[in-house]
Amino acid sequence: MRTRLVMATGLTLALVAGASACGSGSGGSGDTIKVVYQKQLNSSNKVQPNYLADKVKKFEKANPGKKVELVPVTASQGDYMTKIQLMMRSPATAPDLVYEDTATISSDVGAGYLKPLDGYLKSWADWKQYAAPAKAAMKYAADGKTYGVPDNTDTRGIWYNKEIFKKAGIPVPWQPKTWDDILDAARKIKAKAPGVTPMNLFTGTAGGEQSTMQGLEMLLYGTPAAGDSLYDSKSRKWVVGSKGFRDSLQFVRTVYGDKLGPSVQDALGSNFAASVATELLPQGKLGMDIDGSWMPNSWIRTGPKPWAQWESVMGTAAMPTQNGQGSGKVSMSGGWAWSIPSKAKNPDLAWKFMKSLQTKSASAEWNSVNATIAVREDVAKDPGYLEALPTNKFFSALVPHTFYRPGLPVYPQVSSAVQKAMEAVTTGKSSVAEAAATYDGAVKSAVGEGKTVRGTR
Repeated sequence: MRTRLVMATGLTLALVAGASACGSGSGGSGDTIKVVYQKQLNSSNKVQPNYLADKVKKFEKANPGKKVELVPVTASQGDYMTKIQLMMRSPATAPDLVYEDTATISSDVGAGYLKPLDGYLKSWADWKQYAAPAKAAMKYAADGKTYGVPDNTDTRGIWYNKEIFKKAGIPVPWQPKTWDDILDAARKIKAKAPGVTPMNLFTGTAGGEQSTMQGLEMLLYGTPAAGDSLYDSKSRKWVVGSKGFRDSLQFVRTVYGDKLGPSVQDALGSNFAASVATELLPQGKLGMDIDGSWMPNSWIRTGPKPWAQWESVMGTAAMPTQNGQGSGKVSMSGGWAWSIPSKAKNPDLAWKFMKSLQTKSASAEWNSVNATIAVREDVAKDPGYLEALPTNKFFSALVPHTFYRPGLPVYPQVSSAVQKAMEAVTTGKSSVAEAAATYDGAVKSAVGEGKTVRGTR
């Protein structure tokens, strides 16, 4: 037992050292702050680094003697979350400001990693401009306090290559009404466009949260029964044993079992998302991609794969509900936010820098260059923002049809169980029924038997 404890402690220390080595992790002191954000693994995307560098330059000029050190952490999304959590554990490695996926804020608050911002927010006039759902995502249910300032949200839909669709005999513009319509289009592409992967549906553990959100949740939240989501807010319990979950897994199984998606080896690769954005879509090798509003930031002039033709080649469609029921459309929303770690050495200066990133003009610029959906209501109405990308209007219009992930500390564990279930049916190692049963067991272990409720059968 002691040997295991020593080994585990050594591993934790090694991980902390590794996280710190990514960018001198420890927070600033005095007149300096350290700001942590993610640099995508194997990605040449410089949109955020360039944007932040410009804002740092302006902030330091406006505040003589103050310094902002940017600390990019190079990692996949899942590894990034692990690394920043390790950094925030200790005063020796905690940064002063950290960029977080909104889905992880509750778990980080529960672990004691983040500082409540209510004291700052009450005197910040701009806070009233933030949309209510975006604000709600920043609150921790147990104490009602706010732990982050969101700088974007997003919606998800289907990107499709109009040239490939025409070759396959599919009329454009295209808007599927059911899941079967998507599969029918994929089968036509497979039959009439050799060399083209019909569709991409993210799956498996390597994909992390993109597998959960763009993959299973885009399906699950479009199933007929309202109780077939991940979490039942009325009973405050996690849903297990639902038909909607099994139907969603069956869709995943059909995509990969019928070879309508990428090869299993590619789909389960850690860098596949970058390949979709910078290779498969621009090169005309992928017919459809269930993905997010941010995709153009790979193709714009300052992106990693400038692609001048994307506006004419790529079309967008809303994800349909399973059988066309309800509004007929479904989307998922997430986003990222700035938070101040509880062990930050210079939280006041970190807040001042954060405010400089969140003015109306800075927010409009960021949402435009990063192809994200605005969370400030004044920015959402700004003509410059709406005209920055031809798809901003389309993806903004999906907000009434969107769902948010359960903002609870245990969500990351549930998400991991989703990814494992998807991977099991993608590889064919488990049947849909077996994978769903394993998922149910994992959720019960994570949240407790008494905190689950059975969905529709």
